Amino acid sequence: MAYAALRSLAQILHQTLNRDHQYLILDEKQQIESLVEKVSSIQDFLENSSQKIKQHLERKIRDASYIAEDIIESHITDRIRSESARYEYGILEKISIRFNVIEKWIVSSPKPAYSRPSTLVSFDDFMDIKARLVRESSELEIVSMVGMSGIGKTNLAKQVYHDSYIVHHFQTRAWATISRNYNVQEILLNLLNSMGELTSKMHEMTSEFLKERLYMNLFHRRYLIVLDDVWDTKFWDDVKQLFPIDKNGSRILMTTRLENVANYANSCSPPHHMQFLSDSDGWILFCEKVFGKYYCPLNLKEIGEKIVQHCQGLPLAIVLIGGLLSKATRTEHYWKYVAENVGSETTITDEQCSKILSFSYKYLPSHLKWCFLYMGIFPEDYNIHVSKLVKLWVAEGIVKPVGSKSLEDVAEEYFLDLVERNLILIHEKHSIGKIKTCKIHDLVRDLCVREAQKEKFFHVTNRSLRGIQEGSSIQ
Repeated sequence: MAYAALRSLAQILHQTLNRDHQYLILDEKQQIESLVEKVSSIQDFLENSSQKIKQHLERKIRDASYIAEDIIESHITDRIRSESARYEYGILEKISIRFNVIEKWIVSSPKPAYSRPSTLVSFDDFMDIKARLVRESSELEIVSMVGMSGIGKTNLAKQVYHDSYIVHHFQTRAWATISRNYNVQEILLNLLNSMGELTSKMHEMTSEFLKERLYMNLFHRRYLIVLDDVWDTKFWDDVKQLFPIDKNGSRILMTTRLENVANYANSCSPPHHMQFLSDSDGWILFCEKVFGKYYCPLNLKEIGEKIVQHCQGLPLAIVLIGGLLSKATRTEHYWKYVAENVGSETTITDEQCSKILSFSYKYLPSHLKWCFLYMGIFPEDYNIHVSKLVKLWVAEGIVKPVGSKSLEDVAEEYFLDLVERNLILIHEKHSIGKIKTCKIHDLVRDLCVREAQKEKFFHVTNRSLRGIQEGSSIQ
């Protein structure tokens, strides 16, 4: 009933805008457009939520929809019949307030199905960041997320960024990954590209032109900007003038490993500190990575739980060990060996995570090790085109023939094996589902570079990005 009432109200709102706009006064057109947006987001909630979640909100949504429809119909009808009849000013504000309250109920409702994040991030983290982004303040606010490498800052930011409620709430969204050695022009191009505003000619434009273009695309629009992986305070000084201050509820979401960076940029509220996964969530994630849709055999459950405890709720550590065990023999003896060797420190650190990474690398099949180490030639946070990567592996002679298969087919199989082990991350897919671009985590890249130098596999130089795009950096 609630969905039907919302649908009827949506029709009335659209009719009012399309047919009766000449009878609207002051800023009523904007207010009705805002109501259409709110109704659409609530419809989306009803479509994607379980019956149990919807029960405590359906009656409120239905009643608010009927009241709003009656008010709008009666007042617009009165105005059409008599041009001297005045519309009660503020009536739309009253309706809007009622739907604002419903939106707050939805955001704060316990674990709504349409908002459930993946097992890679904490549900509490997800809901806290989402609530901060959509709260009532009209000021431009910087929302900062702080946490160690591998805790899931980028994954959380992505899930919030693509959440249907967030998509409806903000008129435009943009994303840029910053990294340690950032380039402002590249950041501008990435932001414009994620907004769908980038043209081929812009690559030849000056930074000043790009800054102006970005500013004008954000001006007078409620926007969400994600600045992922910020490393120093200077970066914020370099970019803060790019974002208009229109007092319309725009937000900048920043992820960083460093508390001082978050505090420097954020003057409104304290940074959000990422939580480690609980034992139960960590176990769910581990089983998902090792067994897929199947369950953990009873004889491995106790050992598996011990392995997860050693990862101490760090998602990156769990998925890497999960990736390793998904390809390994499933015997108690091997799992006990893994449990004893991934460490049992009381506090997880970058060093402990690196130890788990090294363990995952050590037990890679030899034919995958060289392909994996090759990933270290690409710059930090670089989007690697899979088709080019496969050709580079073949050209460097690190892919050997297998039966009658072509070398590129073999290389693609190696690539997918590394993806399944969670050592390579999918970044973008083609429309047909094939992987188009990939990335590797910063800690994984550090391991590649470290191990490659030990093996004298390649030498790291300060070559330009263009040089890497055009060919290999192996020396």
